[in-house]
Amino acid sequence: MEETIVNKVAESGLITLDLETYYPKGPVAVFDLKDHLFMGLILKEKDFRAALLATDWEQYRDQYVAVTCSADAIIPMWAYMLLASYLQPVAKDVVFGDAKKLAETVLIRNLQAIAGEEYTGKRVVVKGCGDIAIPEAAYVEITNKLRPFAKSIMYGEPCSTVPIFKRKL
Repeated sequence: MEETIVNKVAESGLITLDLETYYPKGPVAVFDLKDHLFMGLILKEKDFRAALLATDWEQYRDQYVAVTCSADAIIPMWAYMLLASYLQPVAKDVVFGDAKKLAETVLIRNLQAIAGEEYTGKRVVVKGCGDIAIPEAAYVEITNKLRPFAKSIMYGEPCSTVPIFKRKL
């Protein structure tokens, strides 16, 4: 008598949601305003505008760009706005902060774009381990997104989950 192997995880109806699939894909560039400061401390409007006009913006084409200033300088808000106005037409996305902040911001935006309704009445496992370190904010965001719709939310792997939320009947 032959025993049939049954994949109980496959038959469970669980949907595994891997947050890595929503992580930004593509090149990341950092634009540091420090490189455009007089004596590394002062932003001179005329010189800054001239430097931006002389910049080859094509180098940022289809890239995620993090805008930051690594110098301990006071940067007027309009400078960030002006820089963003040059980057926006060519870059994939422009975010204030370092590369890590950029990745988190884009990840959160991608999660916010998920249609929560697609998970109505579903049992969802948010994958916990992977090759990319997913920031805590993404787990909060996906829970906020799924809770109004999902039957249950779990964390981990389908074979070993931590229950997060279960809709009361």
